Amino acid sequence: MSDLTFSGGINIAIKIPKSKYDQTVSFYKDILKLEVEEKPIEHPTISRTHEVKFGNNKVWLDCVDNYAHSEIWMELRTPDVEKATSYLKQKGIETCDEIEEIPEGNHWIMDPAGTVFILDKE
Repeated sequence: MSDLTFSGGINIAIKIPKSKYDQTVSFYKDILKLEVEEKPIEHPTISRTHEVKFGNNKVWLDCVDNYAHSEIWMELRTPDVEKATSYLKQKGIETCDEIEEIPEGNHWIMDPAGTVFILDKE
């Protein structure tokens, strides 16, 4: 699998507890003066989301009602998701697709520290 590659994607999600959500959106919009736009969302665990233009990246501020603290989730891109999933499994990294609804053909994985990555096709 020497031809297998991974690269960082443009999407970074910050899962934010509901009690801190409005303050966090205000921080990015009013204090940092970044371009922030609320986007419509229909999702079982995310009640609101805002897109923040962050250089070449998009930071998604996701309001989650059942979280006690924030988490950062990142996008990891690869040409062949299934091949990458097989490779990662050989290295002891299992998928954890049960943590949140995910588009078909993608998978969630975690690094040893618990950082969540969506494994997505380039």
